[in-house]
Amino acid sequence: MATEATLPTWTIDPVHSSVEFSLELMGISIFRTNFRQLEGTLRFDPANPARSSVEASVPVASIDVTNERLMSRLMDDDLLGGAKHPTTNFRSTRVEPADPTHWKIAGDLTIHGTTRPVSLDATFLGQTKSPFTGKMTAAFRAETTLTRGEFGVTWNAPLETAGTYLGERVHISLLIVAARQE
Repeated sequence: MATEATLPTWTIDPVHSSVEFSLELMGISIFRTNFRQLEGTLRFDPANPARSSVEASVPVASIDVTNERLMSRLMDDDLLGGAKHPTTNFRSTRVEPADPTHWKIAGDLTIHGTTRPVSLDATFLGQTKSPFTGKMTAAFRAETTLTRGEFGVTWNAPLETAGTYLGERVHISLLIVAARQE
């Protein structure tokens, strides 16, 4: 029986993977964006996903916004705090298969220097050999929702019509493509 240490290592392909998030904006819309960079590794056994694990890191400054004023503001301490906390990190602590392709991945997520447990609803999309690299390639989709204030992302502004500028709940959606390392 393979242990996590003997499982093959899969490296996240940052070109074909994505990390997106969205949250309510002014109570009437949704702000949605993504990060342009992602790196990490998986230890993965499709026959026994409970032995699998993942570690990933996203540079905060890779957030995809084209407005320089917004970018500068997002790096402030009461928002993403990119100057003091340049990366967001995830490290799994447990993988619980619901069935062969659907799993709950529990782990520790660090945002803004604050680490909290989260659970990702994950789907294994399959694997195939890449015609370009010759490596086995696997794909996964995962989602979670968190409360931004629990991670120290606290800025907000009241609206004249009641409510606040930013919603508290943040939806995170990941599409991960990883190549098996020999």
